[in-house]
Amino acid sequence: MTTDTTTRTATTTASTRTRRLDAVGGHLVLGAITVFSLVPIVWMYVTALRPRDDVLGQSVLPTGISLDNLRAAADLLPLGGLIGNTAFMAVGVAACQLFTALLAAYAFGRWHFRGERVLFLIFVATWLVPFQVTMLPNYILLSNLGWLNTLTGVIVPQITAPFAVLLLRQHMRSFPRELLDAARMDGRSHWNTLWTVVVPSLRGPLAALAILLFVTAWNEYFWPLLVLSDPASVVQIGLRSLITEAGTDYGAMMAAAGALCLPILAVYLLLQRQVVNAFVRSGLK
Repeated sequence: MTTDTTTRTATTTASTRTRRLDAVGGHLVLGAITVFSLVPIVWMYVTALRPRDDVLGQSVLPTGISLDNLRAAADLLPLGGLIGNTAFMAVGVAACQLFTALLAAYAFGRWHFRGERVLFLIFVATWLVPFQVTMLPNYILLSNLGWLNTLTGVIVPQITAPFAVLLLRQHMRSFPRELLDAARMDGRSHWNTLWTVVVPSLRGPLAALAILLFVTAWNEYFWPLLVLSDPASVVQIGLRSLITEAGTDYGAMMAAAGALCLPILAVYLLLQRQVVNAFVRSGLK
Protein backbone atom coordinates (compact mmCIF):
# COMPACT_ATOMS: atom_id res chain seq x y z
CA MET A 1 0.00 0.00 0.00
CA THR A 2 2.80 2.35 0.96
CA THR A 3 4.66 1.49 -2.25
CA ASP A 4 1.57 2.28 -4.40
CA THR A 5 1.09 5.63 -2.67
CA THR A 6 4.74 6.51 -3.18
CA THR A 7 4.51 5.55 -6.86
CA ARG A 8 1.38 7.69 -7.42
CA THR A 9 3.00 10.63 -5.66
CA ALA A 10 6.11 10.34 -7.83
CA THR A 11 3.97 10.11 -10.98
CA THR A 12 1.94 13.17 -10.00
CA THR A 13 5.10 15.13 -9.25
CA ALA A 14 6.62 14.18 -12.61
CA SER A 15 3.41 15.12 -14.43
CA THR A 16 3.27 18.50 -12.69
CA ARG A 17 6.91 19.15 -13.53
CA THR A 18 6.28 18.26 -17.19
CA ARG A 19 3.31 20.63 -17.38
CA ARG A 20 5.36 23.44 -15.88
CA LEU A 21 8.19 22.86 -18.34
CA ASP A 22 5.70 22.84 -21.23
CA ALA A 23 4.17 26.08 -19.95
CA VAL A 24 7.59 27.72 -19.61
CA GLY A 25 8.57 26.57 -23.11
CA GLY A 26 5.33 27.89 -24.56
CA HIS A 27 5.74 31.26 -22.89
CA LEU A 28 9.33 31.52 -24.13
CA VAL A 29 8.22 30.85 -27.71
CA LEU A 30 5.39 33.38 -27.42
CA GLY A 31 7.78 35.92 -25.90
CA ALA A 32 10.25 35.46 -28.76
CA ILE A 33 7.48 35.86 -31.36
CA THR A 34 6.28 39.00 -29.58
CA VAL A 35 9.76 40.53 -29.60
CA PHE A 36 10.25 39.75 -33.32
CA SER A 37 6.83 41.28 -34.05
CA LEU A 38 7.50 44.45 -32.11
CA VAL A 39 11.01 45.15 -33.43
CA PRO A 40 9.88 46.64 -36.81
CA ILE A 41 7.27 48.84 -35.07
CA VAL A 42 9.72 50.10 -32.46
CA TRP A 43 12.35 50.70 -35.16
CA MET A 44 9.81 52.71 -37.20
CA TYR A 45 8.98 55.08 -34.33
CA VAL A 46 12.64 55.37 -33.24
CA THR A 47 13.63 56.31 -36.81
CA ALA A 48 10.74 58.78 -37.02
CA LEU A 49 12.01 60.57 -33.92
CA ARG A 50 15.67 60.70 -34.99
CA PRO A 51 17.17 64.02 -36.19
CA ARG A 52 17.18 64.36 -39.97
CA ASP A 53 20.94 63.83 -40.17
CA ASP A 54 20.74 60.64 -38.06
CA VAL A 55 17.88 58.87 -39.85
CA LEU A 56 20.08 56.03 -41.12
CA GLY A 57 21.96 55.67 -37.85
CA GLN A 58 22.48 52.11 -36.65
CA SER A 59 22.23 52.80 -32.93
CA VAL A 60 19.25 51.34 -31.14
CA LEU A 61 18.43 54.66 -29.47
CA PRO A 62 18.45 57.99 -31.37
CA THR A 63 21.12 60.56 -30.61
CA GLY A 64 18.33 63.06 -30.02
CA ILE A 65 14.59 63.53 -30.26
CA SER A 66 13.30 65.59 -33.16
CA LEU A 67 9.95 66.17 -34.88
CA ASP A 68 11.55 67.34 -38.13
CA ASN A 69 10.67 64.08 -39.87
CA LEU A 70 7.02 64.51 -38.93
CA ARG A 71 7.02 68.09 -40.22
CA ALA A 72 8.62 66.92 -43.48
CA ALA A 73 5.97 64.20 -43.84
CA ALA A 74 3.18 66.74 -43.22
CA ASP A 75 4.68 68.99 -45.93
CA LEU A 76 4.97 66.16 -48.46
CA LEU A 77 1.69 64.33 -47.80
CA PRO A 78 -1.92 65.37 -47.00
CA LEU A 79 -2.07 63.19 -43.89
CA GLY A 80 -5.63 64.20 -42.97
CA GLY A 81 -6.95 63.43 -46.46
CA LEU A 82 -5.12 60.11 -46.59
CA ILE A 83 -6.57 59.04 -43.24
CA GLY A 84 -10.08 60.12 -44.29
CA ASN A 85 -9.97 58.32 -47.66
CA THR A 86 -8.45 55.18 -46.14
CA ALA A 87 -11.05 55.16 -43.36
CA PHE A 88 -13.85 55.51 -45.94
CA MET A 89 -12.39 52.65 -47.98
CA ALA A 90 -11.89 50.42 -44.93
CA VAL A 91 -15.40 51.14 -43.57
CA GLY A 92 -16.92 50.46 -46.98
CA VAL A 93 -15.12 47.14 -47.39
CA ALA A 94 -15.85 46.03 -43.82
CA ALA A 95 -19.55 46.99 -44.03
CA CYS A 96 -20.06 45.14 -47.33
CA GLN A 97 -18.20 42.04 -46.14
CA LEU A 98 -20.13 42.02 -42.85
CA PHE A 99 -23.48 42.31 -44.65
CA THR A 100 -22.81 39.56 -47.20
CA ALA A 101 -21.29 37.31 -44.52
CA LEU A 102 -24.33 37.77 -42.30
CA LEU A 103 -26.71 36.74 -45.09
CA ALA A 104 -24.59 33.73 -46.07
CA ALA A 105 -24.05 32.61 -42.46
CA TYR A 106 -27.79 32.83 -41.76
CA ALA A 107 -28.54 30.70 -44.81
CA PHE A 108 -25.94 28.05 -43.94
CA GLY A 109 -26.89 28.06 -40.27
CA ARG A 110 -30.69 28.23 -40.60
CA TRP A 111 -31.49 25.90 -43.49
CA HIS A 112 -30.47 22.32 -44.17
CA PHE A 113 -30.62 21.20 -47.77
CA ARG A 114 -29.03 18.64 -50.05
CA GLY A 115 -25.47 19.55 -50.94
CA GLU A 116 -25.25 22.09 -48.11
CA ARG A 117 -21.89 20.80 -46.87
CA VAL A 118 -20.38 20.62 -50.36
CA LEU A 119 -21.60 24.12 -51.19
CA PHE A 120 -20.16 25.49 -47.95
CA LEU A 121 -16.80 23.80 -48.57
CA ILE A 122 -16.69 25.24 -52.09
CA PHE A 123 -17.54 28.66 -50.70
CA VAL A 124 -14.82 28.47 -48.06
CA ALA A 125 -12.35 27.02 -50.61
CA THR A 126 -12.43 30.35 -52.43
CA TRP A 127 -10.50 31.61 -49.40
CA LEU A 128 -7.57 29.49 -50.63
CA VAL A 129 -7.47 31.05 -54.10
CA PRO A 130 -4.39 33.29 -54.29
CA PHE A 131 -5.06 36.96 -54.90
CA GLN A 132 -2.69 36.87 -57.90
CA VAL A 133 -5.12 34.53 -59.70
CA THR A 134 -8.04 36.97 -59.59
CA MET A 135 -6.20 40.28 -59.71
CA LEU A 136 -5.82 40.51 -63.51
CA PRO A 137 -9.49 39.65 -64.39
CA ASN A 138 -10.68 42.08 -61.71
CA TYR A 139 -8.36 44.78 -63.02
CA ILE A 140 -9.60 44.35 -66.62
CA LEU A 141 -13.22 44.41 -65.43
CA LEU A 142 -12.64 47.61 -63.46
CA SER A 143 -10.93 49.15 -66.48
CA ASN A 144 -13.95 48.34 -68.69
CA LEU A 145 -16.29 49.82 -66.08
CA GLY A 146 -14.17 52.96 -65.76
CA TRP A 147 -13.62 52.38 -62.03
CA LEU A 148 -9.82 52.59 -62.02
CA ASN A 149 -8.45 55.34 -59.74
CA THR A 150 -11.68 55.32 -57.71
CA LEU A 151 -12.42 54.06 -54.21
CA THR A 152 -15.38 52.18 -55.70
CA GLY A 153 -12.92 50.10 -57.68
CA VAL A 154 -11.09 49.23 -54.47
CA ILE A 155 -14.24 48.36 -52.49
CA VAL A 156 -16.48 46.42 -54.89
CA PRO A 157 -14.14 43.45 -55.67
CA GLN A 158 -13.76 42.91 -51.91
CA ILE A 159 -17.41 42.80 -50.83
CA THR A 160 -17.26 39.14 -49.80
CA ALA A 161 -15.01 37.47 -47.23
CA PRO A 162 -15.13 33.65 -46.79
CA PHE A 163 -13.38 34.02 -43.44
CA ALA A 164 -16.24 36.19 -42.17
CA VAL A 165 -18.80 33.63 -43.35
CA LEU A 166 -16.91 30.84 -41.61
CA LEU A 167 -16.72 32.79 -38.36
CA LEU A 168 -20.40 33.83 -38.34
CA ARG A 169 -21.59 30.37 -39.36
CA GLN A 170 -20.00 28.98 -36.19
CA HIS A 171 -22.07 31.43 -34.14
CA MET A 172 -25.22 30.72 -36.14
CA ARG A 173 -24.91 26.96 -35.58
CA SER A 174 -24.79 27.55 -31.82
CA PHE A 175 -27.72 30.00 -31.95
CA PRO A 176 -30.81 28.63 -30.09
CA ARG A 177 -33.04 27.12 -32.73
CA GLU A 178 -36.02 27.53 -30.40
CA LEU A 179 -35.83 31.31 -30.88
CA LEU A 180 -35.85 30.94 -34.65
CA ASP A 181 -38.79 28.52 -34.53
CA ALA A 182 -40.68 30.84 -32.18
CA ALA A 183 -40.13 33.78 -34.53
CA ARG A 184 -41.37 31.63 -37.41
CA MET A 185 -44.50 30.66 -35.45
CA ASP A 186 -45.13 34.37 -34.78
CA GLY A 187 -45.39 34.83 -38.52
CA ARG A 188 -42.11 36.68 -38.99
CA SER A 189 -40.34 36.37 -42.32
CA HIS A 190 -36.73 35.23 -42.52
CA TRP A 191 -35.65 38.78 -43.30
CA ASN A 192 -37.48 40.11 -40.24
CA THR A 193 -36.17 37.27 -38.05
CA LEU A 194 -32.62 38.01 -39.15
CA TRP A 195 -32.75 41.69 -38.18
CA THR A 196 -35.00 41.54 -35.09
CA VAL A 197 -33.87 38.28 -33.48
CA VAL A 198 -30.48 37.15 -34.79
CA VAL A 199 -28.60 40.43 -35.19
CA PRO A 200 -29.39 41.80 -31.68
CA SER A 201 -28.29 38.49 -30.15
CA LEU A 202 -25.04 38.40 -32.13
CA ARG A 203 -24.16 42.02 -31.49
CA GLY A 204 -20.86 41.14 -29.79
CA PRO A 205 -19.50 38.76 -32.46
CA LEU A 206 -20.65 41.12 -35.21
CA ALA A 207 -18.86 44.03 -33.58
CA ALA A 208 -15.67 41.99 -33.18
CA LEU A 209 -15.82 40.78 -36.77
CA ALA A 210 -16.40 44.33 -37.98
CA ILE A 211 -13.22 45.39 -36.19
CA LEU A 212 -11.22 42.57 -37.75
CA LEU A 213 -12.53 43.34 -41.23
CA PHE A 214 -11.85 47.04 -40.77
CA VAL A 215 -8.25 46.43 -39.65
CA THR A 216 -7.67 44.01 -42.53
CA ALA A 217 -9.06 46.47 -45.09
CA TRP A 218 -7.00 49.31 -43.59
CA ASN A 219 -3.81 47.25 -43.86
CA GLU A 220 -4.51 46.00 -47.39
CA TYR A 221 -1.64 47.15 -49.59
CA PHE A 222 -1.42 45.45 -52.97
CA TRP A 223 -4.98 45.91 -54.32
CA PRO A 224 -5.19 49.68 -53.61
CA LEU A 225 -1.70 50.01 -55.06
CA LEU A 226 -2.91 48.31 -58.25
CA VAL A 227 -6.16 50.26 -58.65
CA LEU A 228 -5.17 53.74 -57.46
CA SER A 229 -2.39 56.00 -58.71
CA ASP A 230 -3.14 59.36 -57.04
CA PRO A 231 -0.63 59.93 -54.18
CA ALA A 232 -3.39 61.77 -52.27
CA SER A 233 -5.86 58.86 -52.44
CA VAL A 234 -5.11 56.42 -49.62
CA VAL A 235 -2.35 55.76 -47.10
CA GLN A 236 -0.68 53.01 -49.12
CA ILE A 237 -0.26 55.16 -52.23
CA GLY A 238 0.78 58.19 -50.21
CA LEU A 239 3.63 56.31 -48.53
CA ARG A 240 4.75 54.83 -51.83
CA SER A 241 5.03 58.34 -53.32
CA LEU A 242 7.92 59.00 -50.91
CA ILE A 243 9.99 56.47 -52.89
CA THR A 244 11.32 58.40 -55.89
CA GLU A 245 14.12 58.06 -58.42
CA ALA A 246 16.00 60.79 -56.57
CA GLY A 247 15.99 58.68 -53.43
CA THR A 248 13.82 57.74 -50.49
CA ASP A 249 13.13 60.06 -47.60
CA TYR A 250 13.23 57.38 -44.91
CA GLY A 251 12.72 59.83 -42.07
CA ALA A 252 9.55 61.29 -43.57
CA MET A 253 8.34 57.84 -44.56
CA MET A 254 8.77 56.43 -41.05
CA ALA A 255 7.13 59.49 -39.50
CA ALA A 256 4.17 59.29 -41.90
CA ALA A 257 3.82 55.53 -41.41
CA GLY A 258 3.95 55.94 -37.65
CA ALA A 259 1.33 58.71 -37.66
CA LEU A 260 -0.95 56.78 -40.02
CA CYS A 261 -0.73 53.66 -37.84
CA LEU A 262 -1.96 55.45 -34.72
CA PRO A 263 -5.72 55.46 -35.58
CA ILE A 264 -5.84 51.75 -36.27
CA LEU A 265 -3.68 50.95 -33.23
CA ALA A 266 -6.04 52.98 -31.04
CA VAL A 267 -9.08 51.16 -32.42
CA TYR A 268 -7.52 47.76 -31.81
CA LEU A 269 -6.27 48.56 -28.30
CA LEU A 270 -9.69 49.86 -27.26
CA LEU A 271 -11.63 46.89 -28.67
CA GLN A 272 -9.16 43.99 -28.44
CA ARG A 273 -11.27 42.18 -25.80
CA GLN A 274 -14.22 41.90 -28.20
CA VAL A 275 -11.90 40.55 -30.90
CA VAL A 276 -10.52 37.81 -28.65
CA ASN A 277 -14.00 36.92 -27.35
CA ALA A 278 -15.30 36.48 -30.89
CA PHE A 279 -12.62 33.92 -31.68
CA VAL A 280 -13.07 32.07 -28.40
CA ARG A 281 -16.88 31.83 -28.72
CA SER A 282 -16.69 30.71 -32.34
CA GLY A 283 -14.20 27.93 -31.53
CA LEU A 284 -11.61 29.41 -33.91
CA LYS A 285 -8.25 30.08 -32.27
